[in-house]
Amino acid sequence: MKLVNYAIPLVFLISACSNKKEHTQAVIHDLTVSLYASANVKAKDQYTVISTVPGIIKQINVQPGDLVKAGDVLFVLESREATLNAANARQVLDFSLSNSQANSEQLQEALFEVQAAKDKYRLDSAFYGRQKNLWKQNIGTLLDFDQRQLAFTTSKINYDVAVKHLTQLKKKLKNDLELSRINYLITQKRATDYLIKSEIDGKAFDAIKNKGELVTTQTALGILGKPDQFYLEMNVDENDITGVKPGQLVEITMDSYKGLLFRGRVSKIYPIMDERSRTFNVEAVFSDPPAKLYPNLTAEVNIIVSVKRRALLIPRSFLDKDNCVWLKGDIKKKVITGALDEKNVEILHGLNPQETIYKPY
Repeated sequence: MKLVNYAIPLVFLISACSNKKEHTQAVIHDLTVSLYASANVKAKDQYTVISTVPGIIKQINVQPGDLVKAGDVLFVLESREATLNAANARQVLDFSLSNSQANSEQLQEALFEVQAAKDKYRLDSAFYGRQKNLWKQNIGTLLDFDQRQLAFTTSKINYDVAVKHLTQLKKKLKNDLELSRINYLITQKRATDYLIKSEIDGKAFDAIKNKGELVTTQTALGILGKPDQFYLEMNVDENDITGVKPGQLVEITMDSYKGLLFRGRVSKIYPIMDERSRTFNVEAVFSDPPAKLYPNLTAEVNIIVSVKRRALLIPRSFLDKDNCVWLKGDIKKKVITGALDEKNVEILHGLNPQETIYKPY
């Protein structure tokens, strides 16, 4: 944690005699405690444009500084293979759609088999019924009866099989049609993946400039964001994050605006730590933004944690390791401390403002 000093200098040096120790007196002054964080300017909705598929850049439709609309095609990648796959999938879909029609050749053939089996079953059923009646009247032979019964049983089985085959064929054709439709939609989607579109209404802050380049799914093709809305992205150390809260005042300095101080407020705290840097991502919005801002500008930010009004302050160097101050005559006096900044510490109890204190050995 880097603490910023807003108090007036407190030390008075005595140089008249070498045996005189450095001394001072406490003063009453406001003490502002803040946390330091490095920051970068980001555009609202800023994101890096990447491709979901590898390919070669065929066409570039955007240049740095261009305004774009959501859905605008920014880059076109070579998609010959994807186009062929989509065309092939369309043909398969059309074929499946044709086969699933009621008058298709496969369905008509299966229906014919069902009808023929049904007619044969009805005929054998009638013959079997007659032979059965004759057998009850002791007319005919057992062989004739058995043959009619076998023919009837076989016809029934063949008819059931034909009906089952027709049902399975209808189900298969329906499934084939659905799979073909899904495959066609997938190939269409893959073909559109080669058209890289803008996700927002915004501005192209950067864009790749060369056709014919081979890009992967890791290649940055451009950076887009809102052209007139900016915020600060800060990295706050894990040791300091518990002191940061939404709405806290932040004071901002930037190399691009030397000598100027800008203010803002903490707007968002991401509740997870980056394990590599051991920092938390915190965002702040400008209360009085500069006239011009650009993504990735650097800034230094002081997050105001607290302001102690009319605090009794002494320099930190005048407090020894035992939390004591030294008075005239080498008298050591215990004090109770409060808030502190980079240079000063607040004394809550144990010291009179009129007492002179000396720098410890």
